[in-house]
Amino acid sequence: MKSFSYFTLLCMIGNGFCTTTKYFTFEEDAPGTEIGNLSQDLKIDPEEDPETSFKFIQKTSSIIHMRKTDGLLTVGEVIDREQLCQRSPQCLITFDVVAFSKEKFQLIHVEIEVKDINDHSPRFTRNETHLDVSEDSPLNSRFPLDVAVDLDVGDNYVQSYYISHTNNFVVEVSTREDGAKSAELVLIKALDRETEEFYTIEVTATDGGNPAKSGETTVYIRVLDSNDNSPTFEHNSLKVELSEDSPVGSRVLKVHAFDPDAGINGEVVYGFVEGSPTDVTRVFQIDLISGEVTLRDTVDYESKKSYELHIQASDLGSNSISSTCRAIVDIVDVNDNAPEISIKPMTSTSDGVAFITEAAAEESFVALISTSDGDSGPNGYVRTTLQGHEHFKLTQAYSDTFMIVTTTTLDREAIPEYNLTVISEDLGTPPFKTIKHYTIRITDENDNAPTFSKASYDVSVIENNIPGSYMTTVVARDLDVGKNGKVFYSLIDSKAPDGSPMSTFVSVDPHSGSLYTLRSFNFETLREVEFAVKASDKGVPPLSSTTLIQIRVVDENDNFPYFTYPVLRNDSAEIPIPFNAQAGYLALRVTAKDEDSGVNSQLSFHILEDEDQLFSIDKNTGEIVLKRRLSSSCGDVLQITVSVVDGGREPLTSLASVRFVVTDTGAQEDQVVILLRSKDDEAVEFDVWMLVIAGFAGCCVLLLGAISVITVSCVIKRRRRSFGRDGLYGSTPLSKSNNTGSNVYNGANAFLRNESESMQPCLYEDKSLDSEEKLFLPCKPFEQTFLWQDEKYCLQTSGNSTTDQLSVKDSGKGDSDFNDSDSDSSGAALRRSLTTFQPMARGSFGDWRSGVIQTRHTLAPPGSAYTIGFSHTPLYTTTHHLNTHLTARRWNEGLGNVQNRPMQTFSRTGTLPSYSAHQESRTRTAGEQTQTQTQTQSEVATSF
Repeated sequence: MKSFSYFTLLCMIGNGFCTTTKYFTFEEDAPGTEIGNLSQDLKIDPEEDPETSFKFIQKTSSIIHMRKTDGLLTVGEVIDREQLCQRSPQCLITFDVVAFSKEKFQLIHVEIEVKDINDHSPRFTRNETHLDVSEDSPLNSRFPLDVAVDLDVGDNYVQSYYISHTNNFVVEVSTREDGAKSAELVLIKALDRETEEFYTIEVTATDGGNPAKSGETTVYIRVLDSNDNSPTFEHNSLKVELSEDSPVGSRVLKVHAFDPDAGINGEVVYGFVEGSPTDVTRVFQIDLISGEVTLRDTVDYESKKSYELHIQASDLGSNSISSTCRAIVDIVDVNDNAPEISIKPMTSTSDGVAFITEAAAEESFVALISTSDGDSGPNGYVRTTLQGHEHFKLTQAYSDTFMIVTTTTLDREAIPEYNLTVISEDLGTPPFKTIKHYTIRITDENDNAPTFSKASYDVSVIENNIPGSYMTTVVARDLDVGKNGKVFYSLIDSKAPDGSPMSTFVSVDPHSGSLYTLRSFNFETLREVEFAVKASDKGVPPLSSTTLIQIRVVDENDNFPYFTYPVLRNDSAEIPIPFNAQAGYLALRVTAKDEDSGVNSQLSFHILEDEDQLFSIDKNTGEIVLKRRLSSSCGDVLQITVSVVDGGREPLTSLASVRFVVTDTGAQEDQVVILLRSKDDEAVEFDVWMLVIAGFAGCCVLLLGAISVITVSCVIKRRRRSFGRDGLYGSTPLSKSNNTGSNVYNGANAFLRNESESMQPCLYEDKSLDSEEKLFLPCKPFEQTFLWQDEKYCLQTSGNSTTDQLSVKDSGKGDSDFNDSDSDSSGAALRRSLTTFQPMARGSFGDWRSGVIQTRHTLAPPGSAYTIGFSHTPLYTTTHHLNTHLTARRWNEGLGNVQNRPMQTFSRTGTLPSYSAHQESRTRTAGEQTQTQTQTQSEVATSF
């Protein structure tokens, strides 16, 4: 039998889209019989969207099959309507289907009516029935027959009863409250026991099927002798209502039958007609004497809404004839049932939880809520609401069924789970309420790409690294879960600066994101590398992002410095040097280079071997100079070993052997003279703060000097006044010098010219310096001597000198290897303060012991000027930055008659170290000394 769709209903309810589709099929149809096609009936074309699918929300049996691609409904197995729906007038198979098409979820409510076929015959509960009827029973007396049972419904149910031919009885058919057909025998002709004592009647029940089916039973009637009167009910038919909440024992009704006979013939007893249904005898009981029917068991309106009782009354006489009364008991509903809530999610793996993808569009169907209430009337009317979150709402689908639909698009990363509450309340008095909590979980979609913690990574790798060494780890996070959030890393291959693939330089662990080197880096050839790393998830389709990796190669001190000048052969070089080179002569400037960078390429020069201790080297510039005048002969070789050292933590050194060959070529007038600094000065690194401190200290010194000048001036004036009277050399005061006639010994650096100024302290030898760097500091009061005594210099300072042709002003920029560019030749810096002449250390005069000038004490009249004689050796500026050339010239002007030889000068000057070589003549005779002293005194007196 072919089934087909006979009704399709489309409904739009609120903003949710719900479709109710009705089909029918016949029971006993063969499996595979087509019932209907949802895609065709709902105008859904699967070809427009290949992702279209149909799915049961909750499939309870295998009776109906559905094809997922187009929603074709077929019979899954043979349907037995009587087993499925018993005697229900309408047998429906209902289920809900979710159709997904064009990114929308659509709810389809399907109702399949199972049509009955006449596959069952009417059947009586008993094959035969025995009745006793009195011969004097009045006409129209009724005798109920057993009810025929037919499992079919509708027209296939029992429609009529027939009896075999008899002249005394007919059959009447009536329909009970439950729709069943019942039959009664009606007496239409008086009985005469003496004529016919027994009757046999065949009763046939026939249904309305095509062809019709029937069932039979036999009724045996025995005619009894007359018992004058039979009990008679006041009412042959009764109808009462019974509340379903009535307690057991409650009175339901009371029947009464009257029998006019006397004695036992008039005593009436009551009971249920034989063969009454068991549900009647179970729920009700009747009192034999009073005829009162009471409740034997509880009744439930939701189980059975009415009962039909057949009560008979009989007297106790012989041959008693009973009469029958029919009572209908209707059960009255009370609000004794709370609403029931059934939630069927679209997708679920556990009870109480629904799942929906975060990719679902707005107004997407999530779950189906069905409510029911066993009560009737207002007690069964249910009102349902949804509480929990505004992202979901409740929309009525059909009848008492509702849909949970989304009100907006969902984001699992923002809210992964919703806890909703469904509340159903009936309209009874008092109302019953049912609350059910429900969880909706959002399933993940690959809508988030992995995100790196940094847009770029700066990585430093020291050169000469071991291939395969770890560099850093990049981290990318994906907000998705499962495979959508599983991140793996890959290198975006590119070209390195040398043109080779980047994959030959570095590698990345695909799971951890750790970066490793594949080769050893060389800072000198490759200083920076840039490449990109991609993080991808395993979603479909996969999403990815990139980050930039910047690798900076850190220099390592792996290159030795090497000399670039002079050109070395076998690590040595020969350099000519004039035989008459003086102290400070620039013999050579070595240069070197280091391929490293930073501190690793900062070079310093040192002399490691110098047997004659002739040379000194500037560690920063590499300038090699003579510490004293060269005394070697032509052809002699002076060999030194020079080292260049870089500034690495583990410094690397290169050596060079420099052989200075003494030549007969004399030093030129423009020969370079380096003014050497002391080792202490070389070790000092001046910075801005030291200059600030030095400037502040200088200000303090100037202030103290001014105070000292004022104090000393006052003391000197006082002593002059007393010296005129009580001086050691008489009462003649000191002669005042003329400013215009002052010479090199006047001014701030002039020696004291009177006894009062001879109390200044002398210079002691500074023992803290080595043999080449000794200074002489004050040692004892200055005595009246013209020349040097022993190893100590005596110093006299003029307190009233006002001018000087020499400058000792410092520029404030710190000392340098050469003269300060900001030196002042005006002498103004010395007009306001006392200064101390710092004589040269004995090292500056070569061998001190062999070069001491012989001195003697000479008496002079008061007011005479006293001088000190120096040998005719080159002069060099001290650390006070005196101009050497100017000093030598003025020395010649002032003391030109002291020596017959001219003074040697140099065109270039530098800073004079404490160990500058000077030699003193030891062959001077006493007469020459006296002559020199006399000439000097004359010139000094002239200058005054």
